[in-house]
Amino acid sequence: MTALAEALAARIRATGPMSLAEYMATCLMDPFHGYYATRDPFGAGGDFTTAPEISQMFGELLGLCLAQAWLDQGAPAPFTLVEPGPGRGTLMADLLRATRAVPGFHAAMRLHLIETSPTLRKVQTATLGRSEVTWCDRMEELPEAPLFLVANEFFDALPVRQFQRGQSGWHERVVGLAGDRLALGLGPETALPALDHRLADTRPGDIVETCAPGAAIAGQIGARIAAHGGAALIIDYGDWRSLGDTFQAVAGHAPTDPLAEPGAADLTAHVDFEALAHASAPAAHARLTPQGVFLDRLGIGPRAEALARGLSGAALDSHLAAYRRLTDAQEMGTLFKVLGLYRPGTPPPPGLDP
Repeated sequence: MTALAEALAARIRATGPMSLAEYMATCLMDPFHGYYATRDPFGAGGDFTTAPEISQMFGELLGLCLAQAWLDQGAPAPFTLVEPGPGRGTLMADLLRATRAVPGFHAAMRLHLIETSPTLRKVQTATLGRSEVTWCDRMEELPEAPLFLVANEFFDALPVRQFQRGQSGWHERVVGLAGDRLALGLGPETALPALDHRLADTRPGDIVETCAPGAAIAGQIGARIAAHGGAALIIDYGDWRSLGDTFQAVAGHAPTDPLAEPGAADLTAHVDFEALAHASAPAAHARLTPQGVFLDRLGIGPRAEALARGLSGAALDSHLAAYRRLTDAQEMGTLFKVLGLYRPGTPPPPGLDP
């Protein structure tokens, strides 16, 4: 049993079962034993690989997409360029390199990274190699200015609560103890007005997940974009509406029991994009689009061909495999979706439909 598992068990014995959200938040961000607070989990040497680590094309195309959205809105200056949960800084490094040639973009931008992990802040500093970066702990710390934001696999790591449909109400799924081991259980059935709209499309036994932190952050992003202008690209796995148990853990690039070793595995859940879109009002939202379709529309095919001209052998094979992994329907192409937010009265970000 990990040190964090012992601490969680002691807390449950003292105060009773905890919500799944409380469990996730503690496992991921506990300052002494939390997953993100104590390690660099990204890349081949970590527990999972994200799209920016697969190929430079991902960050390049997202950067050019945001730059075009900036131009479409009259190139406001200054503006805030933001990435929450920037991992190792790979996406932002590729984005900045691709946008160097966009006239005025770098001169007008004020770069902010939202990152609470001291370990990852150090990695991001080394990756970016630039001094003009402001790190924040929370969205509220951003300046009131036009906001251009990219969030890749950020919302999936925010804590969720799970509710299982009963006959007339909902049971919250909670983390308690079975003997000395952590185990999932159900709270008493109760009416939840916030989930009344889900009674029509669920049956007893169905599970619905909610993410209050995600909705709050989407609300802050949307309010800034509506008030000051800007655009946001939210890329993650999930679907338009939550249904089913998607709580999962990954360690060493393989699925694992999310209750087995708290603090030693990444915990995530699928993103409910409908909830984010509604929370982001009064900003406008684009139609939810599969990642593969989005990247194709931005020109990943021609970009992949251009990069392939200088490669051969194993390097070429790796490059083509990366292209397929990002776009193919059997890989990340349909599992991952893109939600665009933008100021009403302006065009949606390139590659997305209103």
